[in-house]
Amino acid sequence: MTAPRPGWRGTLYEVIFESDTPAGKWFDVALILSIVASVVVVMLDSVASLNARHGRLLHTLEWVFTALFTVEYALRLVSAVRPLHYAASFFGVVDLLSILPTYLSLIIAGSQYLLVIRVIRILRVFRVLKLMTYLGEAELLMQALWASRRKITVFVFAVLTLVIIFGSLMYVIEGERNGFSSIPRSIYWAIVTLTTVGYGDISPRTDIGQAVAAVIMIMGYGIIAVPTGIVTAELTHAAVMARDERPCPGCGRVGHDRGAAYCDRCGAGLARPEP
Repeated sequence: MTAPRPGWRGTLYEVIFESDTPAGKWFDVALILSIVASVVVVMLDSVASLNARHGRLLHTLEWVFTALFTVEYALRLVSAVRPLHYAASFFGVVDLLSILPTYLSLIIAGSQYLLVIRVIRILRVFRVLKLMTYLGEAELLMQALWASRRKITVFVFAVLTLVIIFGSLMYVIEGERNGFSSIPRSIYWAIVTLTTVGYGDISPRTDIGQAVAAVIMIMGYGIIAVPTGIVTAELTHAAVMARDERPCPGCGRVGHDRGAAYCDRCGAGLARPEP
């Protein structure tokens, strides 16, 4: 990482972006508590009874938190070594989105409830509490999902094809008299039935329609397991690739963490990994 700017900007950088110093840790803790409090305020504001009694107070608190987060975002831009790089990063985008809804509410009523996106900013707690290993596991999951994208795409396309066919078939069988007023509405019913959600707002009345519905329900149980199996297989593959196959000279164990210097079973030193 590029060294922070000298002077007051460097000091500000250490406080805002680093958590190794006492000031930086206290800043991050205070920030996380403020984020939690602001999200609670937004959720309470959506309760009609609380809004009627304390709406003015909640609205004021919302603007106070927004002002604080706006100042914080501006200070991050000022102290960052590469402001544009920070602004385009994941946390930079989330930081910006966490303040925009309040200003947008001046134009579009109700948009302030989108402020709950601030809860994503709590992900910084992993850095503050030194839980970076959890981020490594999250990266492993993201790798598995990315590796599964083609299989999942084919699966989703196949499911869409099925619901279009079944929806059209039910439209012909049941018709408008039984609530299947159009093909799109019938496709909606097919999606709800195939995913075993079963809202019950539309249901077949004829014997043939009920037989088709039974077939769709049974298919649904098998289809639900497909994406789970795909992602699980990729997770297993990613986990295997992330392991180190060097045998331990003491106990012979393999499958250590990649780059490990000692065996996690007996503590014997491991050979240096091949470059």
